[in-house]
Amino acid sequence: MKFRKALGLSGEADWDLMPRIIAAVFTFVTNNARDFRKLYAREELHAGLMIIVPQVLPFLQRELFALILEDLVGAEDMVNEVIEVTLDGDDSASLTRYTLPEA
Repeated sequence: MKFRKALGLSGEADWDLMPRIIAAVFTFVTNNARDFRKLYAREELHAGLMIIVPQVLPFLQRELFALILEDLVGAEDMVNEVIEVTLDGDDSASLTRYTLPEA
């Protein structure tokens, strides 16, 4: 993951990343849905989570990420929100947006 490498965090566990993500007010992008859903559910306030499911080749990750960015055009912010993009087949994807932690 480039984020971890760029900051020298490539060996860090997911739960060890959370304080830095929260303190820096990052909206975090990951393929690790299971672990980060749990971690973000424990946070009272966060800047958002973007999940790309499933893990795919980098060029397809970029295309799926572009779909998330298109969905955000005109949006105010992602405070306490999660956006997940999933592949529905070879040519289609779907976005799911929800609040975490649940209100």
